[in-house]
Amino acid sequence: MDASPSLWHSYLGVILSRERQRMEHFQRAEDILLTLLESVHARDPRFLVDYARNLEAFEFSLCASEDAVTLEVPLRIDGDTLRVLARRSSPEHPAEPSTCCLELCSPGADLEDWTGAVDGMEHCLLPGKILQRLKELLVSAIVRCQRLFLLQPGDISAENLREDALELSLLIRGSWKPVRFDIVPVLRRQQEPLQLRGRRRSDRGFPAGSLGRATEEAHFVPASPLGWRSSTHLPLLKLLRAVDSLQGPRVDSLRLLDQLREQDWGGQAGTGPLTFQHLQMVLLWSTELFPSPEDWQDLEGSVYRLLVILLRCLATQHLPHFLNPEENLFQGAAPDLASLYHKVESFAWDPQRFLRFHFGLHGFSGSCQADRETRALLQLPTRDGSCWDTAYFDILLSQFQVFRIQDSARRSAASQLLARIRQETPQHS
Repeated sequence: MDASPSLWHSYLGVILSRERQRMEHFQRAEDILLTLLESVHARDPRFLVDYARNLEAFEFSLCASEDAVTLEVPLRIDGDTLRVLARRSSPEHPAEPSTCCLELCSPGADLEDWTGAVDGMEHCLLPGKILQRLKELLVSAIVRCQRLFLLQPGDISAENLREDALELSLLIRGSWKPVRFDIVPVLRRQQEPLQLRGRRRSDRGFPAGSLGRATEEAHFVPASPLGWRSSTHLPLLKLLRAVDSLQGPRVDSLRLLDQLREQDWGGQAGTGPLTFQHLQMVLLWSTELFPSPEDWQDLEGSVYRLLVILLRCLATQHLPHFLNPEENLFQGAAPDLASLYHKVESFAWDPQRFLRFHFGLHGFSGSCQADRETRALLQLPTRDGSCWDTAYFDILLSQFQVFRIQDSARRSAASQLLARIRQETPQHS
């Protein structure tokens, strides 16, 4: 659009200039937390200390807002000795994610205090008991570390540790602003790598083998005091790290859009309808839908590849989960999505208004006069899946005049799809 390449890179440069200092603060907070977890492990070896925390640090470095960092504490249990028994959603909350019971095949004395009866099964692992034990150990570890002068006054706050929470929240001082860690016990077991339904190639757009490596383990975290749910938190971060290894400003595009989310799109402190995790999902989809290196040669074009997918998802109020496409991540957020759609659309048509930092009151006001045909294309109803394909998003990119298709096969596919759309919906011609 009208914004010059230097403006895009200047905006990104300011974001990157803060990253080193933020990561130093994160590292200090993480070191304090690892000291606590080592004390927990010494008291109860069933809670393991995972020192490979590069994925959480990577996620923190990309986020514009310093939201809570989810930190999973592995349990010393052989996941292959458990039976996974699905439970139905409650009639009162049919839309809730499905949960499961984890039943021990061969009960052992070392796990008796973590087990109980659920739905007639006697030896199920109970998340409520595990969380309570972990909470007690964390409080004890804080007291012990303070007595040994391993912690300084004000280093850590446990005031957010709640009895009924499914994660244990600690505020740890890494700088003038503390880092919040949401600590979650996780049980891992080996599984066959996911075969994603309806995908043409499992690693399309990603480094070879990255999808299999990211999904070779199933992760279970507490869903209630009695049940567990599947977690894709770390598998998705592994895929994001794999994207970062590819050439082009892919992850920089995520950084830039997340800054706009925080500054102009109402995403402060995770209160808005759009989160970093939503944008992360958009980047993963864009990596699959735009697998060619020519799609990622410059920053502006890379940002627009994420933008057209985000706009489509906002217009239809449907963002599919990358690993579980039947799950809509925008479920229940409809009242806020319409306003957000206009803000993102305004940026797409006039980025120069937004590519600047401002302080105090947030700078967005009003909206642009969008092109009618582009808006109609974004809001096309989904029938046969043709609107979740490279050809469709190539058409949208051409509407924003940021990409000229060089590949003849892609150009032909886009032309055929556009002709079919205009034939089926004459008002768009």
